Amino acid sequence: MCVADGVVGLSFGAITVGEGLPVWLPMLLSVVVFAGAAQFMFVGLVASGGNPVAAVLAGLLVNLRHVVFGFTVGDVVGRGWQRAAGSHVMVDESVAFALAQPDGERRRAAYWGCGVLVFVCWNVGVLAGAFLGTAVSDPAALGLDAAFPAVLLALVLPALRDRSTAQAAAVGVVVALATAPFLQAGLPVLLALSGVVVALARPEPVAA
Repeated sequence: MCVADGVVGLSFGAITVGEGLPVWLPMLLSVVVFAGAAQFMFVGLVASGGNPVAAVLAGLLVNLRHVVFGFTVGDVVGRGWQRAAGSHVMVDESVAFALAQPDGERRRAAYWGCGVLVFVCWNVGVLAGAFLGTAVSDPAALGLDAAFPAVLLALVLPALRDRSTAQAAAVGVVVALATAPFLQAGLPVLLALSGVVVALARPEPVAA
């Protein structure tokens, strides 16, 4: 997972510089923002002549899913400065790895271990990509784009044994697939969170 993140980060750095943007921009975004989908969207909009403010708002919209992440892993992030640092490494991978663990101590170790390693690998990849150019401009050519959904699916499969979780996931999948052909990358995932609302709205069966 970390190797795949590093290569995609290399792609991000190369694409950003290849679009004529300054070398420092992908590195600054990766340290301060650290959210792949939002970073790609920001660069794509700015490179095409879009307003930087609109690009920032689009990135924030894509990252709204982190609000839900915060509720699910709030107990492992910590307090004080740890909460600030832990929130910064709250990405899809670290949340999924944490939720796959059976107890609080292992959840905390998985969250921080995955989050920090992905942060390091992503930023090293972006730095290399910014200076090496377009050597690997398309990670899909190496099949690395399939690594993320495959690993995340393997991590969440055990949770689907719960009926309400399975219902939320099913609704989310349908919404994401239906909207993916028409919306920019990241937005279908955000809309898929409607599955959580559906699951919460469904009344619990009354015990006999």
